[in-house]
Amino acid sequence: MSDYYLAILHGSLLTVGVSLASLAVATLLGLAGAAAKLSGSRPLVWLAQLYTTVVRGIPELLMMLLIFYGGAIGLNHLLELWGNQEGVDLDPFVAGVLTIGFIYGAYMTETFRGAILAIPRGQMEAAWAFGMGRLQTFVRITLPQMVRYALPSFTNNWLVLIKATALVSLIGLHDMTYLAKQSSAAVREPFAFFLFAAALYLVFTSLSLWALRRVSARYSLGTDKVQLL
Repeated sequence: MSDYYLAILHGSLLTVGVSLASLAVATLLGLAGAAAKLSGSRPLVWLAQLYTTVVRGIPELLMMLLIFYGGAIGLNHLLELWGNQEGVDLDPFVAGVLTIGFIYGAYMTETFRGAILAIPRGQMEAAWAFGMGRLQTFVRITLPQMVRYALPSFTNNWLVLIKATALVSLIGLHDMTYLAKQSSAAVREPFAFFLFAAALYLVFTSLSLWALRRVSARYSLGTDKVQLL
């Protein structure tokens, strides 16, 4: 029995890896989407709006299967058009990370857009008047304040993203959910192994809440009464 629990623990490292890689993809897409929506360019605004509307309207499970299976079919079709007859299979880790990152990038887009809109525009205009470029203004004026406004929604998105990584077990990635299912099938004790996996998810989300609360308290210094302990 102990070997099965050790295997699930080992699979939890893969779960953490998928979560962090997906978060990086989602954050980059979220920043890009927020910038597009606030750019004032109609094509960019329309494209970002289409992205967030479509992604938030399709179940995550369907999106995962569409990208994993449909992406492989589309990629092989393109290779055939280029004269390459050898088939290519998508790596489950890459497919899982890109899918989850793509999905939560839509939610991060709204998170970052709302955070930027919460900052008085006069501050940015003042920075431009002092000769700061747009990038310098973003790094020194917008970003520090945006973090404070974005953190509550960012935290919620991150916690949901961690739990959504269980979907990668459906495409054959040996995360802790997949290994818990395999272990329960081997010894016919599903409750114990699934409960163990659930406890690990709870540990990860609890540690995340503790860390993000510390970050929120740090960025709220001087604006709210906060407790750093």
